Amino acid sequence: MAKVGLREWLAIGRVIASGRLARYGGPGEGPLDRFEKAFSQQFDIRHVLTVSSGTGALISGLAASGVGPGDEVLVPAYTWIATAAAVLAVGAVPVIVDIDETLTMDPDDIERRITPRTRAILPVHMANMVCDMEAIMALARKHGLLVIEDACQAVGVTYRDRRVGTIGDIGAFSFNQFKNINIGEGGAVASQSDRFFARARMYHDVGELFRGHLDNYNEPSFFGVNFKASQIQGAMLNVQLAKLDPMLKRMRRRHQVMARILSGCDAFRLGPHNDPQNAVGLHLLFETEEEAKTFAAKHRRGVYRVFDSSRHVCTHWTPILEKRAFHPAMNPYGWAKASVDYGPDMCARSLDILKRTCRISLGENYPTALMAYLARRMAGQSSQERRLSYAS
Repeated sequence: MAKVGLREWLAIGRVIASGRLARYGGPGEGPLDRFEKAFSQQFDIRHVLTVSSGTGALISGLAASGVGPGDEVLVPAYTWIATAAAVLAVGAVPVIVDIDETLTMDPDDIERRITPRTRAILPVHMANMVCDMEAIMALARKHGLLVIEDACQAVGVTYRDRRVGTIGDIGAFSFNQFKNINIGEGGAVASQSDRFFARARMYHDVGELFRGHLDNYNEPSFFGVNFKASQIQGAMLNVQLAKLDPMLKRMRRRHQVMARILSGCDAFRLGPHNDPQNAVGLHLLFETEEEAKTFAAKHRRGVYRVFDSSRHVCTHWTPILEKRAFHPAMNPYGWAKASVDYGPDMCARSLDILKRTCRISLGENYPTALMAYLARRMAGQSSQERRLSYAS
C-alpha cells in the first residue's frame, strides 16, 4: 500500500483553511479538478471522475454503460465481494468465471459462460496481477459485449504499455487504504466515451440537474445517488498521484530481483503473469495445498496463502450465493431472464489454484537489498526442506 505522511497532512490543512470542502460550491478550480486533469494526462484517458469509493466507481461505471435488470455480467471467482455486489446494485446478476494461474479471469472460461443475456465482462486486475486484456477485448468484440475494468487493486499498473482501467469501455479505481493510491477511502471512474462520462457524472450526483455549469453531452438527465468526493480527498489525491509512478518503479525492480532468486528454487514455481516485463505482483504455485499452507506458516512476514484471504474467494460471498437482497421486490435475481445458479463446484479450478498459491509482498517501502535477502532465505529453506523430504 502507499504511505501517507506529512505532505498529505499539509495539503488537507490548506483545504480546511480555504473553507471549501465540498465538491461543488466554490469559484475556480479545486483540488479535485486538478487531480482529475493530472490523472487524465498521466493515464492517457479522456475523462476522469472522482467518487467516494472504489465500490461507488464500479456501480457508477455499470450504471453509466446502461447495464441493468435482466443482464448478466461476468465476474471472476477471485476478487473482493464489491465486484459482484456492484453488478447487483444496478439490477443485473453476476455470473462467476474461473481464474487461471495468473490469478485473473481465464479467457477460455469467459467464452464458456457467455449466454444471450450476457451484457458485460468485468475483469479484475487482482493484487496488481493484470488480466489478459488482449484476449478479453477480442472476446468482447466478437460477442458485442461491454468491458468494465476493475482496476481497484492495480491503480497505475500497466499492461503492454497501457494503464489498466483505460483499456475497456470504462475503468474503476479505488483509493482505499490498502491500494496503490491511498487516501483512506475514495475512487474514480475513467472512460474515453463522452456519453459514458456524462452518465457516470449524473449517476454519482443526485443534484446534478442543478449544476448548470456542467455539459452533459446532450444526454437526458436521470436521477442518481450521492457518490461525490470531497475536496479533502482531492488534496490527498494530488499528493498521492505524484508518488504513484516512483512507487511502481520500485515495485518493478523488486519483482525482477525477487523473481530471479525465487525462480531457482525447485520447491515451487513462479506464478505466470500476463505482462512479465511490467510485473508488480508476485505469487508462487505449489504442487499441493499442504505445501502452500506450510510455506505460508513458515514465512509469515509478507507471505500468505491466497485462499486464506477468504473474503476475496467467491465461495464466501454468502448474501450473493443465497441471493438475498434488502427487499424481496428489489432482488435482481427475481428480474433475471434465466436462473443463475451458484453451486459448490461452480469454480472448482479456481479453488484449487487459490489453495496452492502464496502471494509474496514486494515490500515497496523497504530496501531492495532486504527483500532480496528475504527471497534468498525463502528459496534456500524451501530447497533444503525438499531435499530432506526426498532423502527420508
